[in-house]
Amino acid sequence: MTALTEFATMYRERDTLSLRTRLLFTFGAVAALHVAAVVLLLVGTTGGAQPLALGLVITAYVAGIKHSYDWDHIAAIDNSTRKFVAQHKDPVSVGFAFSLGHSSVVILAGLLVVAGATLIGQFMEDGTTGNKVLGLIGSGVSGLFLLTMGLFNGSAFVRATNVYRQVQRGGDVRPEDLEAQGFVARLLAKPLSKVERPRNIYVIGFLFGLGFDTATTIGLLVITTTASLAGVSPLALMALPLAFTAAMTLCDSINGVAMMKMYKSAIHNPRRKLGFNAVITGISAVSALFIAVITLGGFVNSAFELEDPITTWLGEIDLGDAGLILVGLFVIVWAASAVRGRARGRAARSS
Repeated sequence: MTALTEFATMYRERDTLSLRTRLLFTFGAVAALHVAAVVLLLVGTTGGAQPLALGLVITAYVAGIKHSYDWDHIAAIDNSTRKFVAQHKDPVSVGFAFSLGHSSVVILAGLLVVAGATLIGQFMEDGTTGNKVLGLIGSGVSGLFLLTMGLFNGSAFVRATNVYRQVQRGGDVRPEDLEAQGFVARLLAKPLSKVERPRNIYVIGFLFGLGFDTATTIGLLVITTTASLAGVSPLALMALPLAFTAAMTLCDSINGVAMMKMYKSAIHNPRRKLGFNAVITGISAVSALFIAVITLGGFVNSAFELEDPITTWLGEIDLGDAGLILVGLFVIVWAASAVRGRARGRAARSS
């Protein structure tokens, strides 16, 4: 009981913990999810009676990795991380909180499947009322959230670009010059005031996942349903969504921490990183606005049952593999900045 009390106290005072300690807690939680999935698999396949289960768990794990690189995941985590870093916070758990919220939907659906509930089939089947309602909730929330974050970071991008030009002309720079200000920032201050801590992203991730609109999510639930009919034990079945969650939280946590380090290096060293800050902020803003347009276009098409070519096309776009392109783009920009910084350092030392 004392240990639980100490843990609860530490959680309440987590903002005062060191960055390293919070990283250990975040990735410790990710590790615990992996251990839980393995334990469920082992207990559920005692005696080797369920040889099919291992292959299904591996399939679910790979699906979690793939799903973590959906463009909407990347855009939501990166834009939220940039906002927190701009507020001089160290948001180590943004990726973990978002993916845990997102995968909570999958775990709950998996529980219903294991329990034999036929209701979940209505949410998975295209054209049903349940599927449409949840799809509208998921796409509406994700579209509006990404639109808001894209506009907020777009405002910061415009400001960072103007400051960069001033410095190029010999002007000075202050840390507050890189923060989002002006009409757009004031307009979005109230909606974004609810997103004060990384844990608030959990709710956003949960609402993102309500749509059941991705092939990986639907595929995982179909696999779980099929395995249930094939006689796989309930414990082994629950290892499927848990393995999916473990993989997704691992990749999203790594992405969130990497973006935190990238944005901190840009914002907390403004004179040397002005151009870098403007570029990555611009990429984040454009990616969020791009996904928002696609998501809201699909939302409008589904909500009003439109048949026009534009919203129909937007509703059919698959962003699953595009997230890897966005990650690659950030890596290239980061690498180019690092190489350029080292070159400048060598030139300064030689002179």
